[in-house]
Amino acid sequence: MLQLIRKIVKYPYLVYLMRCLLGFLIGYGLMLSFPQYDFFWTMISIVMVISPDETDARRMTIERVKSNFIGSLSCLIVYFLPVLTVYKVLIAIVLTVLICKHFKMMEVARSAIVAVLIILVETHPHIGLSPVNRFLAVALGCIIGLLITLITSYFKNKVKQKIAE
Repeated sequence: MLQLIRKIVKYPYLVYLMRCLLGFLIGYGLMLSFPQYDFFWTMISIVMVISPDETDARRMTIERVKSNFIGSLSCLIVYFLPVLTVYKVLIAIVLTVLICKHFKMMEVARSAIVAVLIILVETHPHIGLSPVNRFLAVALGCIIGLLITLITSYFKNKVKQKIAE
């Protein structure tokens, strides 16, 4: 077992692979345990946040949460408008870009627009406030993905120190 751990720590792609597998299992476990909630987006966000490069994980998590918050907020604003979905999407895209521009966060605009499309175009028959639920699901996934990266990084460094001794 120790040989396997040493081999995994030696190759960054194996560490990344282990993180992705762990992230998927956590997300999938949440989906199975709580089928009444939309943990699909949690699972996707976990894997999206896990980065092969540990130094990028924190920044990616923060940007992903920002973009989903902006996209979800834009959707929440237009969600109850008595207009066709196509107009809600158009208005939400405009709002998203304007919010990103106003707060000087254009680097998250593309992801925020993707969030708008997922929330407003994809049907959610069993979910009432889709923008809020999706934001919470994605934020949870981002936090779990970051924790997986930080915890595995801690243990990886401990094993490397042990090997160096």
